[in-house]
Amino acid sequence: MRLAIEAILDYDFSEPTDVLLAVEAAALPDQRLIDQSMTIDNAGPLTNLAGGSGIGRRTWTRSGTGRMLTTYRATIDVERRVADISTLKKSPLPSLPEDVLPFIWPSRYCEADRFVSFVCGHFEGLEGGALVQALVGWVHDNLQYVSGSSDGNTTAADTFVSQQGVCRDYAHLTAALIRSRDIPARLVSVYALGLDPPDFHAVVEVWLDGAWHLVDATGLAPVEGMARIAVGRDATDIAFMTAFGGAMMNEQSIIVRQVED
Repeated sequence: MRLAIEAILDYDFSEPTDVLLAVEAAALPDQRLIDQSMTIDNAGPLTNLAGGSGIGRRTWTRSGTGRMLTTYRATIDVERRVADISTLKKSPLPSLPEDVLPFIWPSRYCEADRFVSFVCGHFEGLEGGALVQALVGWVHDNLQYVSGSSDGNTTAADTFVSQQGVCRDYAHLTAALIRSRDIPARLVSVYALGLDPPDFHAVVEVWLDGAWHLVDATGLAPVEGMARIAVGRDATDIAFMTAFGGAMMNEQSIIVRQVED
């Protein structure tokens, strides 16, 4: 399917501030960029660098004092075959590529080591994709999506206790549970068709049978209509904007539409 994407970030800065953006959709085998553009008003020169795991790219800039308006537009063809996760096998640890290996370990927001006993005790006998499917289902069934129920310090363990959160909390807990059984899982920021309300969305990719596969425990959007932006260990790595100083949001809007090829 062909997606038309528009992202507008409207922020105020009290002083010139270094800003790292990750808003451009990545060019990947299952998502082909037809065209894209990004303009930033009231900012210094742009410096591009490769995104984590070589996926997508990040952009450094420096805001001026006052309003910085970022506008990103893209047209993308998404052609993704969605596998039946339950039939896929866990890849042997020695077979993991070097760039996949970091995603079996705990990270700041995904304390995988704290969930080993829970997963082993409650999902006994399940392996590989069947286990992943069960864990994604457990997160979906046991968490309540509540806007404003978490903040930038909320971890997977916090979400497990509170049993509520937003998409990044669902993704952190999903990744932590999967990693607790030595299956690689990474967070992914995406543009998602049909997400309501429209926003940047956080989901998970899991490494099974030698490939990455998207899963979304929120169930708020189909993975067939997602365009990846960035990947990483947790939300720190995939933030759409990191301001190294004070920033105040005026307005932010995301529009994802399906259009004719």
